[in-house]
Amino acid sequence: MAEVAAIDPYRAGSIQLALSSNMKDTTRMPFKILQRILAAALMLIATATLANAQYQDRYGQQRESRFGGGDDGQRNIAGQFDYYALVLSWSPTYCAESDGDDLQCNRRDGRRFNFVLHGLWPQYDRGWPQDCRTPRRPFVPQPLIDSMLDIMPSPRLVIHEYRKHGVCSGLSPDAYFSLARRLFRSIRIPQDYLNPFEQQTVSPRDLASELMRANPALKPENFAIVCGGQGNRLKEVRICFSKSGQLQACGSNEDQRRMCSASRVFVPPVRSTARDENGAPASRFDSPRANPLPAPRMDTYERRL
Repeated sequence: MAEVAAIDPYRAGSIQLALSSNMKDTTRMPFKILQRILAAALMLIATATLANAQYQDRYGQQRESRFGGGDDGQRNIAGQFDYYALVLSWSPTYCAESDGDDLQCNRRDGRRFNFVLHGLWPQYDRGWPQDCRTPRRPFVPQPLIDSMLDIMPSPRLVIHEYRKHGVCSGLSPDAYFSLARRLFRSIRIPQDYLNPFEQQTVSPRDLASELMRANPALKPENFAIVCGGQGNRLKEVRICFSKSGQLQACGSNEDQRRMCSASRVFVPPVRSTARDENGAPASRFDSPRANPLPAPRMDTYERRL
């Protein structure tokens, strides 16, 4: 009986069949053996349930799997994906929810950001890859990190995004961030969102219309607006591109009803007071000067990814 109890719990069903066929009277099976078989079965069910619950998308909605129900072993491979999601984060919302990001939120030069580059995410039509294996350990050189801070104002975010998402593009860090910058620059921000000093409350439909007016090539199937948190704040806009950098229809990951189902969205103000050498408002693409303050915390970003 001791040998039966030590068998792998994954074979619990086989154990039961073997016992049934080899014992003349199964009704006399020792109670401890039945307990162990039942416990093994319950453990398998609990493990599967926990694993399924851990697969959640980047905004908290539960999914069956980040692989969309496909073969996990065949899909998490660098360079093998369907499209990119360019993720533009509304900086005032991040700053309102963070514990203190000096480079982005508490700059001494008075500069504040509107939409910043959160990341460029390889996506499957359903699900997404991440942390893909590469021949060498992912490494982002410091000069490249510094060059991205004007649109991605967090050194740790630059590193994190390449290690988690960039490696799945199959591109080198230079090529990946060059593509991310090109796609970011291709999107025109509507005038009302460049440097609003007053808070706004808008409908997702109105915001979508403003984005399409500013970007005539943009169609409803090419992007999704993300909201959430206190007062349904504007969090992000996700815009879908092909591998070659052309606008394309998004997959099921960017389901607008799931990304933001609110009828109204609260838009915290930017309130940037920074000026260029001519006294004009600083461009959102101006490179920030060296900042003596400590690097921003990354834990808030990681919770949202």
